[in-house]
Parts: sequence; structure tokens; C-alpha cells
Amino acid sequence: MRLSFHGAAGVVTGSCYLLETANSRVLVDCGMFQGSKNVTRLNYEPFNFDASKIQYLLLTHAHIDHSGLIPKLVKHGFRGRIFATRPTVDLAKIMLEDSANIAVQDTEHENKRRLRAGLPPRKPLYGLPEVKAACKLFTAKEYDARFDLTNGIAVRFQDAGHILGSAIVEVWVTEAGKTNKIVFSGDLGQTNTPIVPDPTPINDADFVVVESTYGDRLHADSGIREELFAKEVNDTFKKGGKLMIPSFAIERTQELLYYLKRIERDKRLPAEKVFLDSPLAIKATEVFKKNMAYAEPELKQEFSDPFNLRQLTYLKSTQESKSLNEYKRPCIIIAGSGMCTAGRIRHHLKHNLWKPENTVLFVGYQAEGTLGRLILEGAKTVRMMGTEVAVKSRVSRMESFSSHADSRELLNWMTNFTKTPKKVFVTHGEPDAANALAAKLNALGFKTYIPALYEQTEIK
Repeated sequence: MRLSFHGAAGVVTGSCYLLETANSRVLVDCGMFQGSKNVTRLNYEPFNFDASKIQYLLLTHAHIDHSGLIPKLVKHGFRGRIFATRPTVDLAKIMLEDSANIAVQDTEHENKRRLRAGLPPRKPLYGLPEVKAACKLFTAKEYDARFDLTNGIAVRFQDAGHILGSAIVEVWVTEAGKTNKIVFSGDLGQTNTPIVPDPTPINDADFVVVESTYGDRLHADSGIREELFAKEVNDTFKKGGKLMIPSFAIERTQELLYYLKRIERDKRLPAEKVFLDSPLAIKATEVFKKNMAYAEPELKQEFSDPFNLRQLTYLKSTQESKSLNEYKRPCIIIAGSGMCTAGRIRHHLKHNLWKPENTVLFVGYQAEGTLGRLILEGAKTVRMMGTEVAVKSRVSRMESFSSHADSRELLNWMTNFTKTPKKVFVTHGEPDAANALAAKLNALGFKTYIPALYEQTEIK
């Protein structure tokens, strides 16, 4: 049996692991690389495996850095079956459709530049036909229900607590009468969050592939998240400004809406508008409402509709989004993308980042090389849409909104194993984070290894 790392090795994004036996080829995730140009160019490289020979794909969750290259996989010959939880199936369909639209739009923009430079045009990674073909391959599975892929491979999904429907993947592989169990953590979530249950503890594994996004950091303000968020809102409104929140469409947006509803209920939210300016986030919120059976039980007891508030306005059309340029009152604008790499948030930043009364509030991970990372690290000017924009707005960050477990929570999850696994592969993190988590795990008696991109290893 062989395990190879075709993404999320040395970087956070592009999650993709290939498990090969004598008779089977199984992918766990097939995600898009995000970040700097050196990273995103990997999306255009050929797969380092034959897509047509992949028989199964196990999808941990719908975030685009885990699902975004599935249509490309189909484009290059994949015709196997894709297994995921029911919320992940629903969310992946809208995520991939949105990704295809962005790919086509970005390619049109890039080809104008290439035409001026005398370069040949580039084709988009994929389009809607490949997305529609991919969606036909999905099969929904429930948590904690073991099923057979083949005679020698069995699988079970457990709740990863990261976003609605996110999964830890347990895989049992039997060869020559011997069974090895491999656990893929997927992205593990924080504990005690309002929307999704805590990550499921796993007690046994021979090998573990664990994420390390926040392997070197703690979410220091998680206990006072709501109070800090309310303060950001009120401080910005007192200055007469706009609070701009780059937000991931899935989970982060719904969590923001939940806390705004609580703040509104407790009469701590000034009577100003909240604009959700993201067609994808609007669709995702409807998927959340449809799949509330998978949410934290206490959430359903607290509110019949936890994502709706009186002051909320959905902006679906481009024209509605542009109308905010003329909006003069204080407001909250929640828009994608979460790392400012695309989407409507860039439009709002271009028109508002140079105004000192405004605030940009980051509530999620900003990958190296992204516009969000540049702003967060203190850039005085940033270039977007062909224009140099001064950064004069207040820039703030709330890491506790992250849907990723922090270093302490990752270690706590790993200590649930009653018998020490033979090896732990540390992935899905920038080098400092991966090295920090590996060192802490080594100190606890685990044998860790940080794989390189495209590295292969024998599992015995």
C-alpha cells in the first residue's frame, strides 16, 4: 500500500492524498491551491497521477481548497464515485459552480493581458459542464456508518467539527490478510463553537494524516468572541464608517450572522444595515437551513432561524453590490472571498480601504501571498483591479472566528488515541506551523513526518 501527497504538503491549500493498493486507487480530497502566484500556478499543472484510473474519491468537506479541482479531475478522465456527507454534497455543488464561474471570468481577464503581451490565450481550468458531470458522481453517506469501497477497503466518516458536514475519514485497508487503519483528520474545528458539534475523538489508528494550519498558534480570544465582535461593530459605527468583513461563504458567514443575531437580540446592535454581499454565501446559508439536523443541537434550541436578523439585506446582483458605493451611513458588509483573492470584497476594498473611518475585520486564515495577508501584515498600499489603493482604514483581526482547531486543540484531539499510531503525517500547514506541531507531537511520544509535495511513502 502506498500513500502520496499531491497537495497540502508544505502549504495549507490543495488538499489531495492518493492511497494505492494492488487493486485500488482512492483519492482523499482534490482541492485547489490558493495563495501566491507560485502556489496557484500548481492548479494548471498536470496531475501527477492518471485521473482516469482513480476509482473513488473521499471528500472531507466542501471548502474549495479541498474540493476545487474535482471538475478538473473529471475533465481529465475521472469517472469514479465520490463519497461525502449529505451537507458536503449540497455545499460542494454550489461551491464548484461558483468556482467554475470564477475560473471563466479570471481567464477572460487574464487573456486580455496575454493578448496585449503577445502571449497565447489560456483555457480555464474547467467550466460548468465539468461541474455538472462531477455532481452526478456524488453519493451521500451518514456519519458513523461504515461502508465498503471494495472487498479490501472500508470507510467511515466522523464529524470533524470544522464546517457543517465536514468529516474525519477513517479507512481500513486489508492486504495479504493484514489490516491497517489510516485516519485522515481533514480540517479539524474548534471546540465549543455555536454551529457545528465538536470534532469526534478517534481512539485507534495505525497511521494518521493530521492538519496543522494553526499548529503554532492559539485562539486567545475564543471565550469573549461575541463581546469583541460587538466592540468592532460599535467602534466603527461611532466613527461613521463601514465595517468590511472578508468572509468565507461557508461556516464563517453563518457564524457571523449568528453572533449578529445574538447582539441584535440583546439590543447591542445599532439600528444600521447589515449587507450580505455574496450570492454564494446566500445559497450556502439556505443549505445550512436545510441541513440543520447536522448542526449543534443547542443552536436549534436557541433560535428557530439562527441566520436571519431584522437588519439583514441580501445583495444578489452586481448592481445591488455596486450601489453600496453611494451608501453614506455606517453599515456592515460581509462579502467574499475570505482571503480577498476574488469576489466582491475586492470591489469594496478598492472603494473604501483608503478611508480612515472604515474598518477591515479579518475573521479567517489568510494564506501567504494573498491580498488579505498583505493587508493584515501592514502594507501601506495594495494593488487591485489595476489601481494602487492606500490602506488607511483600521485593520483588525479576530482569530477566534477561525473554523480550524488551534495548536492546543490539535494536540488534545491527537491524545485520544489509546495506542500510539505507527506514524503521524503532518500536513496542511505552512512550514513553521507544521514543524511546531510535529515538535509538540514528538514530545508526546508520536513519530511524526512532514511530507513534501508529491512525495510517496509505503504503508506497512
